[in-house]
Amino acid sequence: MSKIGVFIETADQAIKKSVPGVISAALQGGEVVGFVLDGLAEKYRESLGEYGVTELVSLSAANIDFSKQPEAAGRALAEGAKAFGITSLIGVSSPIGNDLLARAAMELKASLTLDCLQVNFQENYAKKSHFSGKAIATFEMGTGLHVIGIRPNSFDAVQNPVDCRVIDHDLDLPSGDAIEIISVDKAGTGQKELTEASIIITGGRPMGSKENFKLLDECANTMDAAVGASRAAVDAGYAPHSMQVGQTGKIVSPKLYIGCGLSGSVQHFAGMKTSDVIVAINTDKDAPIFTKSDYGIIGDLFEVVPALTKALKE
Repeated sequence: MSKIGVFIETADQAIKKSVPGVISAALQGGEVVGFVLDGLAEKYRESLGEYGVTELVSLSAANIDFSKQPEAAGRALAEGAKAFGITSLIGVSSPIGNDLLARAAMELKASLTLDCLQVNFQENYAKKSHFSGKAIATFEMGTGLHVIGIRPNSFDAVQNPVDCRVIDHDLDLPSGDAIEIISVDKAGTGQKELTEASIIITGGRPMGSKENFKLLDECANTMDAAVGASRAAVDAGYAPHSMQVGQTGKIVSPKLYIGCGLSGSVQHFAGMKTSDVIVAINTDKDAPIFTKSDYGIIGDLFEVVPALTKALKE
């Protein structure tokens, strides 16, 4: 049976929400071996076993902190893949995932496909969107080991309980990366991560001010959602760039996307077109967003959003 390796991305001693979906994708190809870099494999063992990880490998190297040395982290994933006979190495196409998977692919001299929407291990291909979502490209993975990044929320997390055992694997890696992360300044502290969210409510230029985004915050809190912003809203200073959804912002694939005062520009649509359900709120009945949404509400967002918040609370 083939072995599919999954990079188990973690943050603040917790597994990223998109990882179980990637594990479910990996199960279509064979037995799943998870790789963790933060030394907390035992803490994650039970929860990852619920989704089908049979072996959880804790990668470590003397005097190396993988969270601060991305070159070493990528090399560790590559060495782990070779040591455990992995045929495919996959992970979440997040900023960290894309960085480390690319480094691992370079070490392995393997093919690399990031931001994939589909993957088929039996027929050896992966699919991803191109040209702002206007086309879907199919990549043949060919022979040998390949590395794949999966767009968050592209696969549903399906429980498949198995006995998961932890394996400690020490690596002999050279110390001293050319790059060392000294610190990370997080924008939008306390807000949910857009790329991880299953529900997103986004505001456009008609929000009018930074203070008015509190309407969206209140609504988001009632349904455990993240708050996004269009480029126009960000350019106007109503929201930080970390909240921007679109071709020049973040690419998201939530289960539900609610657009408030969005025109439906091609650039914005490219960043959220793979959402399962799109709801648009706009006063202009001819706004292009209505041709791209599953449900449309013609109305003033300053009336509709508070009414939605009230209904959700009730």
